[in-house]
Amino acid sequence: MSKVKMNYNDMNMDITEEEIKELEAAEKKPATFDEDCPEMTMEQLMQFKRINHDNRTKPTVSLRISPSTLQKAKQYGKGYTGFLSRLLDLAIEDDNLIRKCI
Repeated sequence: MSKVKMNYNDMNMDITEEEIKELEAAEKKPATFDEDCPEMTMEQLMQFKRINHDNRTKPTVSLRISPSTLQKAKQYGKGYTGFLSRLLDLAIEDDNLIRKCI
């Protein structure tokens, strides 16, 4: 199962240094699933909707992708362009992945 990650900026609120340290410590701990909190399936995760609380708009760009990549992205349903945007946001932060692609 892939990890879902949220940045502090996504929280849209002031956060103290102590809270940041607590979040960083929690991030290092493994997720523990049980009967009260089972691991979610991909189908369950797909039901979540991203809520963008800020009023910033993202610029629109055009780029070429392979037909197979587009087909795979469309399998995630409505909102697949937002999914691609978030995927690119994560990928651009991964130095190893960038080295593979250059």
